[in-house]
Amino acid sequence: MNVINKTIDLGDGRTIVIETGKLAKQADGAVTVRMGNTMLLATVCAAKDAVPGTDFMPLQVDYKEKFSAFGRFPGGFTRREGKASDYEVLTSRLVDRVLRPLFPDNYHAEVFVSVILFSADGEDIPDALAGLAASSALAVSDIPFNGPISEVRVGRVNGQFIINPTYDQLEQADIDIMVGATIDNIMMVEGEMAEVQESDMLEAIKVAHEAIKTHCRVQMELSEECGKTVKREYNHEENDEDLRKDVREKCYDKAYAIAVSGTDKHARAEAFEAIVTEYKTAFTEEELETKGPMIDRYYHDVEKEAMRRAILDEGKRLDGRKTTDIRPIWIETDYLPGPHGAAVFTRGETQSLTTVTLGTKADEKIVDDVLVHGKERFLLHYNFPPFSTGEAKPQRGVGRREIGHGNLAHRALKRMIPENYPYVIRVISDILESNGSSSMATVCAGTLALMDAGVQIKKPVSGIAMGLISENKGTNYAILSDILGDEDHLGDMDFKVTGTKDGITATQMDIKVDGLSYEILENALAQAKEGRLHILGKITDALPAPRPDLKPHAPRIEVITIGKEYIGAVIGPGGKIIQGIQEKTGATISIDEVDGVGIVEIAGLNKESIEGALKAIRAIVAVPEVGEIYEGKIASLMPYGAFVEFMPGKDGLLHISEMDWKRLDSVEESGLHEGDAVTVKLLDIDPKTGKFRLSRRALMPKPDGFQEYDRPERPPRPPRDNRGGGRDRDRDRDRDRRR
Repeated sequence: MNVINKTIDLGDGRTIVIETGKLAKQADGAVTVRMGNTMLLATVCAAKDAVPGTDFMPLQVDYKEKFSAFGRFPGGFTRREGKASDYEVLTSRLVDRVLRPLFPDNYHAEVFVSVILFSADGEDIPDALAGLAASSALAVSDIPFNGPISEVRVGRVNGQFIINPTYDQLEQADIDIMVGATIDNIMMVEGEMAEVQESDMLEAIKVAHEAIKTHCRVQMELSEECGKTVKREYNHEENDEDLRKDVREKCYDKAYAIAVSGTDKHARAEAFEAIVTEYKTAFTEEELETKGPMIDRYYHDVEKEAMRRAILDEGKRLDGRKTTDIRPIWIETDYLPGPHGAAVFTRGETQSLTTVTLGTKADEKIVDDVLVHGKERFLLHYNFPPFSTGEAKPQRGVGRREIGHGNLAHRALKRMIPENYPYVIRVISDILESNGSSSMATVCAGTLALMDAGVQIKKPVSGIAMGLISENKGTNYAILSDILGDEDHLGDMDFKVTGTKDGITATQMDIKVDGLSYEILENALAQAKEGRLHILGKITDALPAPRPDLKPHAPRIEVITIGKEYIGAVIGPGGKIIQGIQEKTGATISIDEVDGVGIVEIAGLNKESIEGALKAIRAIVAVPEVGEIYEGKIASLMPYGAFVEFMPGKDGLLHISEMDWKRLDSVEESGLHEGDAVTVKLLDIDPKTGKFRLSRRALMPKPDGFQEYDRPERPPRPPRDNRGGGRDRDRDRDRDRRR
């Protein structure tokens, strides 16, 4: 067994250990990556040949977490891991986005990367190690790959940048970004921020890249020690250089003319398609069986070159805009009568119809991942139906793209929800048209829908997607604001930035070219800010501030705090009290203990039901006060008076002498019966026993000429010295009886 270990020193007493040669030796490449007690196994396997006709990189990255890694059982009836969680999908995407651009353009064999969490300590966050693990597995294989890469998380806590912070440190961070890079270039950035400035984000990326460079050097050493510096040979494309030249000569000028014509998406697509269709008419059906795929591939390159040259040479984009122009925007709020909030946001040919639903504590999302478990009160779901791009195909559930785009919009907006907001919020973005950055349209529409619902968000948020066309390793470039779908597909960068007027809240960047300098990044951020503020102005023009109140059909929620000692009294034995209040008032009530106090949430569809529940609960937790008047009910009658429940769970004695101004010889003369409602005044609380003395007559008009009747006085007790004799007589009597 040839086991090789390499260690990365993080410089703060922590280390990362990469090991190969011990586990999963039949995979093309396999490593374990360990940091503290967190341990991942990464494997990679690639097919020897490409599937005929494949002209793309068929890469599949899967990140999985075992519940046993943290000593837990999975939920559900089967008690085993099943469908990937959103967190696992998002981590898989983070790794995929860095690896995919670095495989050779002509390499089309299926590649499967698997990263599994086998051990966790609950402190270190494993997703920050997944990219390093995947790249290390490729480094010890013979699979062609232009790496290595690594990914790190950067958090800023109290002004200090921390590489791969712990869960506790991340809770205090105002910057939380994941950065993926090679030793030379940034490839991917994704994260959220607390309205930070562009310079702060750029500094965080630089700190991350310095750490990644060390990771990459260690992987190079690992690859050399394993003897894997020479990769396997392959031939996955058949090419005809004469045909390539012919396609360019006969199609480029036509494609360039369309690229500078400024037509809309579908007209432009049809025009581009007509060029290659016309070119193919010069070939027989038999020739097209072999040459057709090559023609399509070469023509794709012609389209790409035409679009890029039009921008770099003439500053003309596919839809006729300048590089800094934002497409026309139209907005409509309060669009749907049923939801609690709704807005349509349309920018060019991209449109989002977004709704907001307000719910109660019962609507919270339960998060039960391996290392993260709790409840989520702000949800954002993104849907991308095929009709939004004019495709004739069915929609089959939620894919990785929907989860990733929804997560970005969620991170952009979540810090703007007021603290301790009583409602659970669900934002749903349905993309009805798409031609460039529907996730940013979701952020804008989400802001509008939240304000339309009357959610008092701290500040409006807008988002923009930036693109890049560059050549000669970035010496000649153009930054594009508000990119189209084709500009994303054929360009060198997709850079999404969201924020308020005061700073950035979230970002996502994918780089598809080597040699992206920090100067370009800085210019892109500055141009993005201008575009973002322009869009933000359109949002505030349409709806300057959140509506002052909720929609009439939205649920109403009141939250009160009660003493911890009253929680049981409100719930009652077996839930009897709280269930009775809910049945009587129609309100929904939930109680939690937080930091030693009871948090009571009362929800109802109208003001009356909430006020009724509030009154009942406040009566239970209220402290009786001498001199106060209470509406009570007679619980029982005794010869000497009645016991009255004047507050929930609190009985007091209404003595016969306090029932009426006139003298009563019996309780029956009062006309009171068990179950009768009675208004009483609290006269006194015995300081020793806590018993309550009530009066009914104190609330009645005193009759004219009324004279208090004489009450017989109790005979005085004998002096203490004489009382002993009585005890002696009793003792003598008991002795005589025993005899």
